[in-house]
Amino acid sequence: MSSFLANHGVVVALVCAGCAVVYGLVTARALLRLSPGNERMQSISRAVQQGASAYLNRQYTTIAGVGIVLFVILIFLQNIAVAVGFAIGGILSGSAGYIGMNVSVRANARVAEAARGGVSKALSVAFRGGATTGLLVVGLALLGLSGYYGLLTAVFNDSQKTAVDALIGLGFGGSLISIFARLGGGIYTKAADVGADIVGKIEAGIPEDDPRNPATIADNVGDNVGDCAGMAADLFETYAVTAVAVMLLGVLTFTESTRVALYPLVLGAAAILASIIGTFAVRTTKGNVERALYQGLIVSAVLAAGAFAPITYWMMRDVHFSGAGTLAAPGWVRFYLCALIGVAVTACLFLLTDYYTSTRFSPVKKTARASITGHATNIIQGFGSGLQATALPALVIALGILGSWKLAGGNSHNIVNGIYGVGIAVMGQLSLMGLIVALDAFGPITDNAGGIAEMAELPEEVRNVTDPLDAVGNTTKAVTKGYAIGSAALAAVVLFAGFRQELATQTHKPITGPGALLFGINEPPVLIGLLLGGLMVCLFASLSIEAVGRAGGAVVEEVRRQFRERPGIMEGSEEPDYAQCVGIVTRTAQREMILPALLPIVLTVIVGVIDTQALGGLLIGVIVVGLFMAVLMTAGGGAWDNAKKLIEDGAFGGKGSEAHAASVTGDTVGDPFKDTAGPAINPMIKVANIVAILIIPLIK
Repeated sequence: MSSFLANHGVVVALVCAGCAVVYGLVTARALLRLSPGNERMQSISRAVQQGASAYLNRQYTTIAGVGIVLFVILIFLQNIAVAVGFAIGGILSGSAGYIGMNVSVRANARVAEAARGGVSKALSVAFRGGATTGLLVVGLALLGLSGYYGLLTAVFNDSQKTAVDALIGLGFGGSLISIFARLGGGIYTKAADVGADIVGKIEAGIPEDDPRNPATIADNVGDNVGDCAGMAADLFETYAVTAVAVMLLGVLTFTESTRVALYPLVLGAAAILASIIGTFAVRTTKGNVERALYQGLIVSAVLAAGAFAPITYWMMRDVHFSGAGTLAAPGWVRFYLCALIGVAVTACLFLLTDYYTSTRFSPVKKTARASITGHATNIIQGFGSGLQATALPALVIALGILGSWKLAGGNSHNIVNGIYGVGIAVMGQLSLMGLIVALDAFGPITDNAGGIAEMAELPEEVRNVTDPLDAVGNTTKAVTKGYAIGSAALAAVVLFAGFRQELATQTHKPITGPGALLFGINEPPVLIGLLLGGLMVCLFASLSIEAVGRAGGAVVEEVRRQFRERPGIMEGSEEPDYAQCVGIVTRTAQREMILPALLPIVLTVIVGVIDTQALGGLLIGVIVVGLFMAVLMTAGGGAWDNAKKLIEDGAFGGKGSEAHAASVTGDTVGDPFKDTAGPAINPMIKVANIVAILIIPLIK
């Protein structure tokens, strides 16, 4: 079996990736055969579809322009193989988000219609819509990685090292799509949400998703382009760049270059099959939606963990370090334990994010209680909860890095050897990606289903089904953001190690010993780089939040104008102009996303060309500051959001109370935190690191 996987590992990965793509397409086809409801429901769903498609078409046109320029630059900076990999990564990442989002915006009406038959039927439809996106993300990522690697090694006879170098371009292509999708989608969704809430809920006193609100359709479109397409692109990129980084470290660290290069691909193949099986475990007969979703995730995790053991034994036993250091026998057990650490880190991040953002626990309850005394105390408590939420996730990630590094033989003399173990831990973490993206896409689907039920004035029993699904969807969106942040931090550690190893090779310096390539804080260039890395994160977050503020302000003015000039809207005798709000946020999001998206590319190149030590410091600063800022923003924003929902469910005075008004303010402030700036920091961290690897030829 060891010989088979070493010789046919690419084929195994391609077959399993093909299974994921087929599963996604077959599931999507079955989903679209279901009834989309009455004409009013279909009309609302079509409006969301048209808005989402118009936005993504315009976004991808913008990205294509930037991508063509970068493609040409990569030909001269690296070579044609890297440039082609860049194009493949961008096309596949964009395809995953585009197909998944189109399924999501069609599933919404079908979930609302299925809700007439109860929770179980509605859950099945909503989850299958999310699973389509989830399996397409991992399937297309693995298909691109294994297919291009196999093409380069089998057809063009490139060495493993040359082939892996070309795959770095594929990861960068995914990164480009990711940062634009996260930023543009985040600006879009929160601008619409902020405008709808300020004028609709606060000023006009009408409910969320009220059809009289001109920003309602834009708000529903934003849920899909931000949480569905944006998260899909984000995790596609994480999967691709992590697998490439682990392959690169493996080729540089071990003499058995073929086996170690294929090892992460075969792990990913096994995880895909486990994820497909896990989707069939998502079912409920008692109406416990959250339990049904998590039991699918648990089944997938158990199956993947079981499959990793024989794969690791077959592929990683008796491997030899190409440099100094040995691994205590049996070495394959240590690598297997590293993979299990990744799964454990995922479980811990899920639990911690749930604790800080769920209405069941103290942080959200304290934020809701603080709303009684006003808007300011709500903001203070929510921000404090966000700061506090950084501590335990950082500790979990630190322990995960330490444990996997030590298991793989890491010490002060064999740093890279241990980092390979960290890479295996990240691959273990990413083994659950198919189901986790499904959980994230479940959120906007159920949110839209509730909106359609409200706008189409469906019977109360339908809302009694869609509302609990929407509540669980809010929780799953929050915990998947925690997962994305944790995986980004661990992936960045591996990418930084790959950067250091490649730089050492380029500059002919050792990794350890006399004259080693080190980045010590006692060196002024490194300290300068650290400060610039922190600056980049803060400036990136600032630009993202300000973009939401400007776009949201434009929506507020438009909704006020329509209410003022067309009084029949509030009376129900006149239809609002939904398209005007959709157009405003589409144009604004496209314009506003350019500068912050280019920031990590341009600043990294400038610093790298000026000073190598400063570049290393910048990458470290981006990883550390970015991790804490991302957790702070997503957890704090989640606490503000669910504090509002807790009050709307009747706590602390309920809807219409002073506490409710304060909580709406907190939720509005938290929107760009948790859905724009915070999530977009994830791809920014990885973009900076992968750009650093690509510009090494420019470094003297």
